[in-house]
Amino acid sequence: MTQGQPKGENETDGHFLDGHMLVAMPAMEDPRFSRSVIYICAHSTDGAMGIIINQHAPNINFAELMRQLNISSEEDAIKMPPSLESKAVHVGGPVEPGRGFVLHSCDYYVEDSTLAIDEGVSLTATVDILRAIAAGDGPDDALLALGYAGWAPGQLESEFQANGWLHCPADAGMLFDSDIESKYERAIRRIGIDPGRLVNDSGHA
Repeated sequence: MTQGQPKGENETDGHFLDGHMLVAMPAMEDPRFSRSVIYICAHSTDGAMGIIINQHAPNINFAELMRQLNISSEEDAIKMPPSLESKAVHVGGPVEPGRGFVLHSCDYYVEDSTLAIDEGVSLTATVDILRAIAAGDGPDDALLALGYAGWAPGQLESEFQANGWLHCPADAGMLFDSDIESKYERAIRRIGIDPGRLVNDSGHA
């Protein structure tokens, strides 16, 4: 598979997609995933798991998340740099929406807690990483999310067959940057498709 081009355009073709991005097609029927870009953390014959990277969680930032999880108090939040206190929290998906997940650069690792996905990206789902970020000891790059997207065995493959998704190798720069509004179009262009043409051609074989 050449970089930026999905093999067979919309099929996994027997290949697992760890470290790839899923990009929702206009035909996507589930409104929770409309125009979504999802980073796939794990994909096997047992199913798949990923984090939506272009949906902000409303009415919550990093400081409020820390308070809700009883990790910090109001006084602790005051000590955080403004850029960290206001750091965005994402909607990672509809499964376990009350649980926090952090996609991050590989300069942070906790044995038995951190899953290395590829050479540049890892996933940690324990409160330790949130404490480390608050203390300034966390990873250089991090995306905070509540919940995740999950697929049962064979479900994701069926959605590819139904023209629900495209996929391409992930771009760490896109994954961690704060401009979430443009991530969908950038991901589509990374695949090699003009976003306007994708909309116009949707529904045509």
